[in-house]
Amino acid sequence: MVWSFRTLGMAAALALSLGLAAAPPAAWAADAPDKATAQVKSGLYVTALEAWDLMQQHPDTLLIDTRDPVEVMFTGFATETDVHVPYMIADPTTLNADKGRWRMVKNARFANEVEERLFALGADPETTRLVFMCRSGSTRSAPGADLLYERGWKRAYTMVDGFEGGKRPDGPSQGVRDVSGWRNSGLPWSYTLPADVVYVRPD
Repeated sequence: MVWSFRTLGMAAALALSLGLAAAPPAAWAADAPDKATAQVKSGLYVTALEAWDLMQQHPDTLLIDTRDPVEVMFTGFATETDVHVPYMIADPTTLNADKGRWRMVKNARFANEVEERLFALGADPETTRLVFMCRSGSTRSAPGADLLYERGWKRAYTMVDGFEGGKRPDGPSQGVRDVSGWRNSGLPWSYTLPADVVYVRPD
């Protein structure tokens, strides 16, 4: 069946006359990632640009950075970040020889530390929108969002392109993360870490 604007308008008018509420468009809804590690139980996904728009339309939306503290120091920090708690932390005492980098260890206190900061900000598990961000929207922001979702924070989004975005597939800069993501989308960020937000590991 072919729908014209007139037909749609008549259908909308009929729905209103019958007291039926039309479903609002998904203004902040990125496609669900193909990778299982990037999928979340809430089913809520946004790109960096969609997250920015969401934050402008709903100022009570909170941005949660789940990256390692040293990582944010060298790659940058979104100035709109409300909470910074790493989902995983680099362990400089153990080298992952296969990958040529320090082993990443899960922060066992992640959910408690995030929730403590959320309540301090006056967040409400039922109504506050949470946007979780990591480097590229997979192995940290998604499971981090799930942990809070399981605790009753129903509006837990994951940012599918993260802070750095995806890798450039070809050209002289092949492999460099300069495609999409918060930092590459013209959104506010800085190398200066705000003392009242950035994570300091408790003893």
